[in-house]
Amino acid sequence: MILECVLKCFELICAKCGFVFGTSYVLMTAMRRLGHINFKNINKLVKENLVRDLPLKRFENDQTCVACLKGKQHRASCKTKAFNPITKPLFMLHMDLFGPTFVSSLMHKKYCLVVTDDYSRFSWVFFLTTKDETSEILKNFIKEVENLVDKKVKIIRSDNGTEFKNKVMDDFCREKGIKREYSVARTPQQNGVAERKNRTLIEAARTMLADSKLPTTFWAEAVSTACYVQNRVLIVKPHNKTPYELFRGFKPAIGFMKPFGCHVTILNTLDNLGKFDEKSDEGFFVGYSLSSKAFRVYNIRTRKVQENLHIGFLENKPMIEGNGPKWLFDLDSLTQSMNYVPVVAGKSSNDFAGIQGVSDSSTSSQQDQDWIVMPIWKDASYFGDALPKTVDDSQIEDKDELHNEDDAIEESHDGSSLKENGTADQQVNTARPDINTGSREVSTAHVEDQEIELRNIPQSYAVPTTPHTRTHKDHPLKHVIGDV
Repeated sequence: MILECVLKCFELICAKCGFVFGTSYVLMTAMRRLGHINFKNINKLVKENLVRDLPLKRFENDQTCVACLKGKQHRASCKTKAFNPITKPLFMLHMDLFGPTFVSSLMHKKYCLVVTDDYSRFSWVFFLTTKDETSEILKNFIKEVENLVDKKVKIIRSDNGTEFKNKVMDDFCREKGIKREYSVARTPQQNGVAERKNRTLIEAARTMLADSKLPTTFWAEAVSTACYVQNRVLIVKPHNKTPYELFRGFKPAIGFMKPFGCHVTILNTLDNLGKFDEKSDEGFFVGYSLSSKAFRVYNIRTRKVQENLHIGFLENKPMIEGNGPKWLFDLDSLTQSMNYVPVVAGKSSNDFAGIQGVSDSSTSSQQDQDWIVMPIWKDASYFGDALPKTVDDSQIEDKDELHNEDDAIEESHDGSSLKENGTADQQVNTARPDINTGSREVSTAHVEDQEIELRNIPQSYAVPTTPHTRTHKDHPLKHVIGDV
């Protein structure tokens, strides 16, 4: 009796709300009216009686709503295996390539190939200039590592990149009997071991570069050092051992390890030194040698990375920001050799920033424009001996008359003189290349009837342009030199 009353009430409610009782139409209509919310939410509303006029029915997802599938479908999950059936090294190798990096390394490399053993998680890194080097590197690596541990590579897992999926690698794997496994396109989760190793190495390298305050060009040395250290200190959970012990069979020694980027003194064993010449050079520690018992250091004097065993480590010496090689940190080292002095560019209607102010009656009525001063050369040694030399004062008969004419010309330029700007004794080379002045015509009416004198030529030229900021692509933003 009670059940019949409940059913009757339920029919009345459904009729009032416009639902059809006892069919899937009730489910679809309710879901559409409620904005296609998930079924768990609808069932909770019914169970706890949180709303009124909702059918007292348990809603089940039968995947019949096409609109829900179009609007809510997600990627399939790639769950980690609870048990790893691989029990020996080299049975499966995971590999991936990251790059190109926005900064080339010291050896002009832009890509990094990372190979990881599935069983031991032991890793190797190789640095490439272009992707087409991958096949040859992998062939040589597989032959070498199989001979080293006396085991064979059975499976190679990688993505669908052409550096791995090509005829050269297919022929090599077919000859060696190696099985190839590829992840689904645009699904890097299936190659998760290699992707996670990439992230671990990049984060470690970024941290070491930040701590050592070395420029980004040392990224390859930082990645190599991170891989070397992590192979000896990380712990593989299923075995509770380091990757080095699982792959090589014995525990590694780490007492010789030093902080990346620390200051070092390098014994000079290459040059023939005199009795009282300095015996060592200064540098930075950038890694460990993989082929000999030596350290990899960057020599500041020679500006090269070299391997040497005779190293003195200054671990307690503070790492000062910007105290690295001047040719990497200081952009002005090049411009100083050209006698270029940075100036501030600004907007002006009758003058501009520079060594000498220039104004003319023809430009006084023009609108405000942007100006920047171009560098000027002091003497012709920068252009070579083939260029003509400047005129010497000894070739002029009357020097006093020349000085008087110079003073008259200086007064015609809004009272600005060469003496006031500290350039009175500077000779100007007239054989330099032409400078594009943006098709601006300079009035020369006052010198048509006069003999052209070298000192009459202005020492700075107005070039209409937009002020810009000089930045170094290898340098952090906080080291921006500024506007020029």
